Amino acid sequence: MANALYVKGKEKILSGAINFVSDTLKVALVKNTYPQNLSTDEFLSTISSYVVGTAQTLASKSVTGGAFNAAAPVFPTVAAGDTCEAVVIYKDTGNAATSPLLAYIDVITGFPVATNGSDITVQWDGGAYKIFSL
Repeated sequence: MANALYVKGKEKILSGAINFVSDTLKVALVKNTYPQNLSTDEFLSTISSYVVGTAQTLASKSVTGGAFNAAAPVFPTVAAGDTCEAVVIYKDTGNAATSPLLAYIDVITGFPVATNGSDITVQWDGGAYKIFSL
């Protein structure tokens, strides 16, 4: 699969329910067994059984030229035994049942990655599209 936005996430973006600079946005590592359905997956609770480690809050967020960017998140000491194929960006509401999924990103240098107890750093695309572009 290639990087994509969740359908329900696109609805929230286009209706103004998401502010990429001021909202608390997090990124979660997801297992290679996650059967993503961009059309129907809507909230973090839908995918929680596929999340590895602790989600990280995106820092230094910016929107420039239609592209969203943030600092490279670091997932500390991710327990061994899983393979992560992608990350999912979501708006954190404090409740997984109401935290909307926004983007599925799997075009990441070094992914898929086997977890081994070390840190995992997600290096976003340094080109014009950054994390993603509209």
